[in-house]
Amino acid sequence: MGGTIVKRIGSVPYLNSVPLTCGIEAETEFLPPSRLAKRLRAGELAAGLVSITEVLFNDLYDILDGVAVASDGPVKSVFVAHKKPLEQVGVIHCDTASLSSVNLLKVILAKRGLSPRLEPFGDYDHAAGRDAVMLIGNPGLDFLRSPHTHKIFDLGQAWREDTGLPFVFAVWAIRRDQRPPGLGQALLQAKRDGLAKLDEIIATRHEFDAGLRAAYLREHIHFDLGDREKQGIARFVECLRSVTAETVHEPRYIAGF
Repeated sequence: MGGTIVKRIGSVPYLNSVPLTCGIEAETEFLPPSRLAKRLRAGELAAGLVSITEVLFNDLYDILDGVAVASDGPVKSVFVAHKKPLEQVGVIHCDTASLSSVNLLKVILAKRGLSPRLEPFGDYDHAAGRDAVMLIGNPGLDFLRSPHTHKIFDLGQAWREDTGLPFVFAVWAIRRDQRPPGLGQALLQAKRDGLAKLDEIIATRHEFDAGLRAAYLREHIHFDLGDREKQGIARFVECLRSVTAETVHEPRYIAGF
């Protein structure tokens, strides 16, 4: 890509993003999802691996075709941990790092006729003490591996049961006013390289243990954005419009450039 766009790409510091930044780590800023979205929205980055809702709520971006962080069943790392039955839960404390997950939760609860209050939550050390908490990413995986008495309601699995479709959590959002030559192709190549080196990534990363890394990156997460994933996004757009007063924009996909 050359030095002209060094540090013009942003991604998240989660295990599920590692295969998508293979070989371009030095040109990528790794930021928490909410901070990454703000930087991208402000025009300080040309592209970011951001939640699908960042794209749907802000008409600033095109989506790079072919690449996603998605699940087609249990996602493992996005869930509500609850001690009471969900029907009896009055408040769910939500990790605000991912707007996609919060809005997916709203959609899934509405489908079930449930309307607990959703409150922001960021104190992971006390998650096990909460009656109901929504966690995502590495903190979510940490929670599952720690002692707890909660039941786990996997949002990827719930979406699959409700729609029969994959759920796309994150995409490469490219600002329409900033499109450095070769950026799209470089991001597609990073994905190809990452998938080719998946065994190496699983063997050499330090998060969690090798068995969890393998199951997570091979079974729970997939990285394609094809027809079924786009159908999932289209269904999510429909569902979002029924639970929010905000404008939900139609996604626009672009090929590598």
